[in-house]
Amino acid sequence: MFKKEIKIQNRLISRNSPCFIVAELSANHKQDLSLAKETLYAIKESGADAVKFQTYRPDTTTIDCRNEYFVIKGTKLWDGQTLYDLYKKAYMPWEWHYELKELAEKLGLVWFSSPFDFSAIDFLEKLNCPAYKIASFEIVDIPLIEYAAKTKKPLIISTGIARLDDIQEALDACKRQNNFEVILLKCVSDYPTDYEDINLLTLKNMAETFDCLVGLSDHSKGIEVPVAAVTLGAKLIEKHFILSKNIDTPDKEFSLTPDEFKEMVKAIRNVEKALGKVTYELTERQKKARKLARSLFVVKDVKKGETFTLENVRSIRPADGLPPKYLKLILGKKAKKDIKKGTPLSWELIDF
Repeated sequence: MFKKEIKIQNRLISRNSPCFIVAELSANHKQDLSLAKETLYAIKESGADAVKFQTYRPDTTTIDCRNEYFVIKGTKLWDGQTLYDLYKKAYMPWEWHYELKELAEKLGLVWFSSPFDFSAIDFLEKLNCPAYKIASFEIVDIPLIEYAAKTKKPLIISTGIARLDDIQEALDACKRQNNFEVILLKCVSDYPTDYEDINLLTLKNMAETFDCLVGLSDHSKGIEVPVAAVTLGAKLIEKHFILSKNIDTPDKEFSLTPDEFKEMVKAIRNVEKALGKVTYELTERQKKARKLARSLFVVKDVKKGETFTLENVRSIRPADGLPPKYLKLILGKKAKKDIKKGTPLSWELIDF
């Protein structure tokens, strides 16, 4: 039911298209517009197809409250902070969207954003945002998903904290709004994510279970996981991008530097070439290499009438003689004429 071909701006995402690679800006602008712009240039240089922003304000995401409910605990990076304080230093000022959108388009980058409430969607609609990413923690906010789905823009839904029923409810919300342009992202909302918790094999099952395009939002430290995901059918890869690990931001521990991101893109593109298609036909180089396969050669001088034995006929490289499968047939037969050592065996040389 969900579409298998989705277009975001000028980029087609399908099961047969190259993987759509997204650099997540997140909090790595450090609330410095010049740094954000410099990061976009680096994102383009690194080979990404798109840049993703996050559109929220602390007050639209949580409240400024310091009781036990709002103090972060159980994470690797942010324990002890309140939600409000974390988002206050992580959010991107909304007025930046105009300049960053314009710069992304100038650079040839697709841009889109994660809205965290209705007002963010209303704002992004004025900017003609071409797609919406539903963040992992918002997958349970069915009214938000319905509101985003009403725009008829493609929705990219991350499943970082979702159970199976959460995913189904989110997709049902899209269906109710007749929006069938959905990409589900395998994700683990643990920062940074341990490899043993990622369970990439779920990607294939997710595609089959929900009959939709799938991808990966990855928070591991390296590039191995996204590259492996492509071999399992991921058609969208999202990875956090930071200009330098010397920049102190909430997300730096699981973000890739420009060189790391470039290496990831290169690896993904090479893997895509290697995946190719299902075929048993030989390439031109394989056909040439086949000439070095084994075949039957006369390995000692043989006189006319002499019997072929394992002493004077062997299976060796190259492939100019008869195929080795005929060895048993030939043993015990006689030579039609004198044959010099190093002659490829052929039917014309054998007296039947």
